[in-house]
Amino acid sequence: MPHLIHQQYIIQFKLEEQSAIGDKQLNVLKELSWIEENFALIMMGPPGVGKTHLSTGLGIHAVNQGYQVSFVSMDQLLYILKTREYISKSRTRYKRITTSGLIIIDDIMYMAYEPQDAQLFFQFIYDMYDKTAFILTSNTGPAEWGKFLGDTTLTTAILDRLLHRSEIITFDENQDSIRMKYRRALFQETGVES
Repeated sequence: MPHLIHQQYIIQFKLEEQSAIGDKQLNVLKELSWIEENFALIMMGPPGVGKTHLSTGLGIHAVNQGYQVSFVSMDQLLYILKTREYISKSRTRYKRITTSGLIIIDDIMYMAYEPQDAQLFFQFIYDMYDKTAFILTSNTGPAEWGKFLGDTTLTTAILDRLLHRSEIITFDENQDSIRMKYRRALFQETGVES
């Protein structure tokens, strides 16, 4: 059954609706050798263009191939990092994340973070560097991350580790949201109009 879920994600990811990757690049990503090499895939672009869809599809594919994968939003990750010392659920989730072969962090750097959050994120990246592969999705490019973390030195140290072995996949800034293109409305579907 999980294989069918993966196929559905890949089929639903319409390559023709974006210009970030083509068939050849998608096939290379599906080979998963980048996980063994602890690569970071950084997917950048506006909301609704397919970053999370593609990262989830690759994550499911990796699970089907026997990898342990963790998917977490940046906010969830920071909460786990802050509370793992005194909340057992956070401690358990942290252990699962840090033993994963692939960590997918969704929506990084979309808001300003407190200095202690930036420190926690740096420590996490530092601890996991060379031990796991990452997929990071972001509405902004790495060059802008410093303004969200508020510390250029810290940002440089994070980027040094993440970009060492990485592929940056840039979704077109002018691309319309795929979500909005296929938006559904309750009243239209039930035939009730205002």
